[in-house]
Amino acid sequence: MPWRVVLGVGGGIAAYKAVEVCRRLVDAGVHVTPVMTESARRFVGEVTFSALASEPVQTSLWDESSPIPHTRLGQGTDLIVVAPATADLLARYAHGLADDLLTATLLATRAPVVVCPAMHTEMWEHPAVGDNLALLERRGVVVVPPEEGRLAGGDAGAGRLAEPGTIVERVLTLLGAGTGTRRPADLAGLRVVVSAGGTREPLDPVRVFTNRSSGKQGHALAEAAAGRGAQVTLVTSASLAVPADLADRIGVVPVETAAQMEAVLGREAPGADVVIMAAAVADFRPKAPAGHKLAKADGVPEVVLEPTPDILSGLARARTPGQVLVGFAAETDDPLARGRAKLERKGVDLLVVNDVTAPGAGFDHDTNVVTILDREGGAEAVPLMSKRAVADAVLDRVIGQLRRERTP
Repeated sequence: MPWRVVLGVGGGIAAYKAVEVCRRLVDAGVHVTPVMTESARRFVGEVTFSALASEPVQTSLWDESSPIPHTRLGQGTDLIVVAPATADLLARYAHGLADDLLTATLLATRAPVVVCPAMHTEMWEHPAVGDNLALLERRGVVVVPPEEGRLAGGDAGAGRLAEPGTIVERVLTLLGAGTGTRRPADLAGLRVVVSAGGTREPLDPVRVFTNRSSGKQGHALAEAAAGRGAQVTLVTSASLAVPADLADRIGVVPVETAAQMEAVLGREAPGADVVIMAAAVADFRPKAPAGHKLAKADGVPEVVLEPTPDILSGLARARTPGQVLVGFAAETDDPLARGRAKLERKGVDLLVVNDVTAPGAGFDHDTNVVTILDREGGAEAVPLMSKRAVADAVLDRVIGQLRRERTP
């Protein structure tokens, strides 16, 4: 049975982005019911949402076939997400006003609510808006904060609606849905260690050798595992925030270099049931980093590189009986052959091969395309989908591997 989500659309210029939020949720298998305010209809047409959503747009307390549409919507949904949430809409919700279908539905539900504010910088920074958001957060409402960027009228600053991918990932995490289907707490009682991000190896106190990994896939794995009941240790070089509602299940250990990551994983991995090495560890590092900033006037430095620790192989050698070990391989040429060779060489149970040249896959995207290889010779192709959905596909295979490892 798919999850049911009410998508509330407020009256701001960012309403056009809600169209993409709707599309992505539907693509993830979620049943989406759009509810638009009268102001929202000035920015985006109802037909657009009705064509993309799971059912037609609803706009009025009075025009629907049901005599109490807000109660039906509020009781029949698994989550409500409001994008964009304008200053006016947030104020009415915070103070219990129910003068349209959307605010009435927000007051008539016990489901989780996610609000995604979007407004001009001066409005976003006004104390009244901050007070209303703080009040809503105390009541358990989840806030996806706005980003900095270009605003209406040509200005730039804070207040830009979060990107659709960010909003959708947040919704799916709260639902515990990777592909729109209900996920069991099948990792409850287990400890999972996940590494994420690209390491940074210093050339001098200012410059580093690194790679293009954003850490999004590793963070998605940590969030998915926590959503399925695991206690997670996330060893990461990325600056991505952990969702507040999962903070009690995800312990974050920040690192920068391969040596730091090796030390932390060496400490954390022995007690874990599952170790997922999603980090993109630099293969080489400067052998003798300069103690001062190198100046162009001093000429081109001669940099001698040395290999970084082979963390994955070390984890394989030291792993405890019954532990499942997952590796990642970002490849550009003949990815499956190179991935299969890496799986055998590293001694892991599963290897997730990521062809970073595929459209929509790889570094800094919200989506990914992977193939999951196992040590029995199997290969599962995972088509283009959100990194959160990819994370659940990987965890589904981990669950199967755990069962095999622990069956007498």
